[in-house]
Amino acid sequence: MTQPTLRSSANPALLLQARAPTGLSVMDATMVLVGVVIGIGIFGFPPLVAQHAGSEAVYIALWCAGGLVMLVGALCYAELGSAYPGSGGEYLYLTRAWGRHVGMMFAWARCSVIQTGAIAVVAYIYGDYAQRLAPLGAYGPALHAAISVVALTALNVAGTRYSKRLQWLFTALTVAALAAVLVASLAAAGDSPLRVDTAPAPLAGNTAGLLGMGMVFVLLTYGGWNEAAYLSGELRDPGRNMSRVLLIGTALVTGAYVLTNLALLEIFGLQGLRDTPALGADVMQLAAGPYAAALLSLTICATALSTINGTIITGARVYCALGRDVPRLRVLAAWSKQGETPTSALLVQGAITLALIALGAFSQNSVQTLVAYTAPVFWLFMLLVAASVWRLRRIDPDCPRPFRVPLYPLPPLLLALTCAGLVYSSAMYAGAGALIGLAVLAAGLPMLRLLGPPQARI
Repeated sequence: MTQPTLRSSANPALLLQARAPTGLSVMDATMVLVGVVIGIGIFGFPPLVAQHAGSEAVYIALWCAGGLVMLVGALCYAELGSAYPGSGGEYLYLTRAWGRHVGMMFAWARCSVIQTGAIAVVAYIYGDYAQRLAPLGAYGPALHAAISVVALTALNVAGTRYSKRLQWLFTALTVAALAAVLVASLAAAGDSPLRVDTAPAPLAGNTAGLLGMGMVFVLLTYGGWNEAAYLSGELRDPGRNMSRVLLIGTALVTGAYVLTNLALLEIFGLQGLRDTPALGADVMQLAAGPYAAALLSLTICATALSTINGTIITGARVYCALGRDVPRLRVLAAWSKQGETPTSALLVQGAITLALIALGAFSQNSVQTLVAYTAPVFWLFMLLVAASVWRLRRIDPDCPRPFRVPLYPLPPLLLALTCAGLVYSSAMYAGAGALIGLAVLAAGLPMLRLLGPPQARI
């Protein structure tokens, strides 16, 4: 149940294929984890986090708390992944722990809300930067977002053999762009003309709700830590080394994000950061001029396109699996042998994503509206995944677990409580977008009865 908006588009399976058959060392696995987590979200979400933080201290505290949640969540996913390896991910864990109907509801949610919403969010981040390079009028970001989804969906329908190889290149571009922003921020610190020194405007709304929505955006940026489940099966001595990988990886990612955000506060101030739609380009223009800003915008656009492409690829496979499991949705399982791609699934996914982009086009803050659409549903199923650690230990105690969560049951309990708080915050304080997402999830309940029981494959 990854949220690709928050992370790099690197494919963990591809990264592992290049390693020696003796397995991953601690540093090998740490670098894979860091590369997966650090992604396009750091160029789009800091202003949205600032809009929900009442002070600079609270703003930085939210990013530190995100690192703690990343560590706790990764520990839980590592146990599940080591005990139940397989390509099904959360679908597999939820089905084993709670039954086929819960698994099917997750598949429905991922297809209709989570995955398509994630694609739309990244497409809008791309659109904000592309609009600076090629303005298309008042609805320019939405038009750029729609064009990117249509073009990449068409590319995948035609068949893309080399797209996975491109993920390596664009992962490097993401890290390079983040380093450039950090260096430029430090170079531009001091007398920054972008800094707003006035006191930040007071925030309207309940403090708990504001902090909850701030954490939603922070954790979107930290997204990808659940890929730790893919590392446990390849790591040397996972029972001893997995905790080291997660501690080191969490420290590196949290350190990078906290340092970057401290630098952004130095450049913009909290109020200035709230009002900045494309912070990376603004920082580069201040530090190195318009050409450097344009180059960074191009780099961020390329990285975003790669993330969109990777999410389209993986998302379509979920539709395809749903078509295999539900006889009346068999059309979604149609596979093009020539292009080696699930054509019908890609087209359906593209149509839903375009509808969400249209929804965002008519809102005051497109990214925030789409995040509100996905967040309550995403965190609801993340809560069930956290509870699956306890549930599977209870109903399947004899299953080998090469890695066990330390200090059990505190980490899954902490993750479940965090997810419950995020479900409440995002549902109560995120506006109409959250209600639409929950309504779409609820629409899956009668649909499951009409479709009949899934075919068991697990």
